[in-house]
Amino acid sequence: MITIDFFHDAVCGWCYVLSPRLRRWADHPQVQIRQRCFVLQRNEQEMIERFGSMALAKAEILRHWQQCQAAADDPARFNTEGMRAKPFSYPSGWLAALFAKAAEITYGTAAHWDMFDEIQRRHLLLNENIGSEDTLIAAANTLGFDGKALAAQVKTEELRLLVEDDIALARRLNVRSIPTLLINGKTLVSSTLSNEQLEQLIEQQLAEAA
Repeated sequence: MITIDFFHDAVCGWCYVLSPRLRRWADHPQVQIRQRCFVLQRNEQEMIERFGSMALAKAEILRHWQQCQAAADDPARFNTEGMRAKPFSYPSGWLAALFAKAAEITYGTAAHWDMFDEIQRRHLLLNENIGSEDTLIAAANTLGFDGKALAAQVKTEELRLLVEDDIALARRLNVRSIPTLLINGKTLVSSTLSNEQLEQLIEQQLAEAA
């Protein structure tokens, strides 16, 4: 048995590329994949500190989207120009992380991944504002979850601390970029692996664990 901790942020295009590749291993009896929150910037102030302004943040991030789209197995899952035309400021992934963690606590570990993927789909393909509670409630409802109940849970200190725990773990491990995979609690892989690279990595780890 091997464990893979998947550190991600809902606004990360490279996480959007890697997630479906990882899902091909989700049903393997000897592979356990766990979801971990990692938020690049929590609010507009942090985005301004990182990029200089909200306009510059959106422009730079959408350049990253184009790079991600070129590397994706299905480039049609991205709608870069659609997001460029949206009037709202580019959102952070903080609220999305809280909702994904709330789904995990309420519905189980698989629900975190389902919620994360649905949020990313709405963000990168449908160009919805995932900094909006209404968008995240709708994402939860699409999956059959109780979106309003999750929204209430998101406002609790207990839930916030669970997300902070993931972020603190990332800091202790010296995670600096996403996506990052933590293999068996000791090996960090900070790269968007191809399907072939991921297969090689997992098969090697399984062989070593045998």
